[in-house]
Amino acid sequence: MNDLKKYIDQNQDRFVKELFDLIRIPSVSAKDEHKPDMLKAANWLKEKLLKEGVDKAEVIETEGHPVVYGEKMLNEAYPTVLVYGHYDVQPAEPLDLWNSPPFEPEIRDGRIYARGANDDKGQMFMHIKAFEYLLATNQLTCNVKFMIEGEEEIGSPSLGKFCEDNKEMLKADVILVSDTSMIAPDTPSITTGLRGLAYMEVEVTGPSHDLHSGLYGGAVDNPVNVLCEMIAQLRDENNHITIPGFYDDVLELSQEERAEMARAPFDLNEFKKGIKIKKEGGEKGYSSSERTGIRPSLDVNGIWGGYTDKGAKTILPSKAYAKISMRLVPHQESKKIEKLFKEYFESIAPETVSVKVEFLHGGEGYVAPTDTIAYQAASKAFEATYGIKPIPVRSGGSIPIISLFEKILGIKSILMGFGLDSDAIHSPNENYSLEQFRKGIETIPHFYKYFAEMSK
Repeated sequence: MNDLKKYIDQNQDRFVKELFDLIRIPSVSAKDEHKPDMLKAANWLKEKLLKEGVDKAEVIETEGHPVVYGEKMLNEAYPTVLVYGHYDVQPAEPLDLWNSPPFEPEIRDGRIYARGANDDKGQMFMHIKAFEYLLATNQLTCNVKFMIEGEEEIGSPSLGKFCEDNKEMLKADVILVSDTSMIAPDTPSITTGLRGLAYMEVEVTGPSHDLHSGLYGGAVDNPVNVLCEMIAQLRDENNHITIPGFYDDVLELSQEERAEMARAPFDLNEFKKGIKIKKEGGEKGYSSSERTGIRPSLDVNGIWGGYTDKGAKTILPSKAYAKISMRLVPHQESKKIEKLFKEYFESIAPETVSVKVEFLHGGEGYVAPTDTIAYQAASKAFEATYGIKPIPVRSGGSIPIISLFEKILGIKSILMGFGLDSDAIHSPNENYSLEQFRKGIETIPHFYKYFAEMSK
């Protein structure tokens, strides 16, 4: 693959332009008003795959947003790689915190700024461009299938059934995913573990309607006050989650395993500096890396109620709401955690309010073995590009469908992410380094090469 870097050099401007065309489609899966944009993005990808040379590509309807499927079957004797990615993105709000419009990508200081620049349009598109290179230079030695969904950001509710209904079509030797990050631009890593997720929405109701805070304040419990007090009871002074039974299935790592994890480079001062905090937080007795890699967490993702516009409106609100997510470690089951959360949250509500708890979405954690052909091929691919072996790490993030793939399809996944902590995914001013975009396109073809060689 001596011509790989030259090919990227000659075509990088075109690659970026094509990515920008995809990013400009506001494919926000969480919002009904963007349903036409979801279909537009799916059709765009189908046409792109056909142009790059797949044998067939189609947009397949589901109960939710469609899945884009494409395949290039060269030889039954070749191993088959199933590439997974998603074309849906997070909502862009709050819009006033963006330095440029979220769906009008801009390049500043060598980085693409836009919603979906990294997660996952930028990372997913690297695979399409790597496929283009391998096919254009007649160096593809694997069969390749693409499965690009439109519901990852809302928990992939339709993808399980899609996989069940299409097991034969999706047969493969490995699932290749780029939807994670690496330690640093010069320190590649392979994600070997993901946390699961249980995402809840709670509603606290007090009086039947908003009340005048002067006439009723002090005599009627304020649902916003109550909600804050209930949330405060979900963790203790050591940031230990207080839900009874929450830790029952958490696997405690040995001191030897924790010492091995600590080998991954981590600069606490740089960590704090990067997000402009004076002191880190988290569960007592664990390092920052352990808190996101091997320990569960509970966070309020949004809270609202009452009057929030400019100026003053002296009311005692009728209702208060919050969205609360719990990141889970392997062996914790999202449905069990949902039940435990609901029971506990309802139990701590005072009689002055009523409580409604809704499970929005979730999924299980995942641990990938490091002794497989796919892992070794990925390791050699990173080494070919970066000159050093990647470090196996456990990520604090969640891709709930990954564990479902293994359960339904019986296929292991390899997580080759090229994002960085500085990319601000899910936040205003999401961005993706052009160099990381390029490095991904450069590394992925090596994976195919080594995977085919090692599978013989």
